[in-house]
Amino acid sequence: MENWFAALSLFEKIYWTTALISSAIFIVLIILTIVGGDADDMGGDVDAEVDGDSGIGFQFLSFKNLMGFFTIFGWSGIACLDNNLSTSLTVIVSVICGLLMMTAMAALFYYLAKLQSSGTLKMKNALNQVGEVYLTVGAKRSSIGKVSINVQGTLRELEALTDEKNDLVQGNVVQVKEVTDNGILIVQLLNK
Repeated sequence: MENWFAALSLFEKIYWTTALISSAIFIVLIILTIVGGDADDMGGDVDAEVDGDSGIGFQFLSFKNLMGFFTIFGWSGIACLDNNLSTSLTVIVSVICGLLMMTAMAALFYYLAKLQSSGTLKMKNALNQVGEVYLTVGAKRSSIGKVSINVQGTLRELEALTDEKNDLVQGNVVQVKEVTDNGILIVQLLNK
């Protein structure tokens, strides 16, 4: 193996070294991505709530993409050298292949990131939903109760008020007719 590498020209050594090192790093990055580790987030965790945060968006220049570039750059350069292409044509082909890989990876991670759900409850999604009283809701908005209601695909217990003349007791079926600014549901008895 040592004799084989020593017999290569400097140009071939650069391509082989680039291909082997970047392939090893790229494989580790892909494994970390699949199992949940994220190499782009090595700075630690920060808990923050940002209104209207739509994420980073399309990231063409990231560590993962650079490793993808160098991996494909190296291997396509080796393939060109094995086919006896000129030095300049080898560089052009390997750079184009590397850039195509970067574009493909950036697009892939961008669309995968769009599949994630924030999990933030949007109270307006509770409008017109049907649920069941969990804790008694006082008549004429006299006391806050709780209702079990399916919002955004999850069963939740949310605070509720009613304009009904009688208290709504556990087991009553209700429908959300309004949501107040502070997130309290205004419900009405569904079957009177």
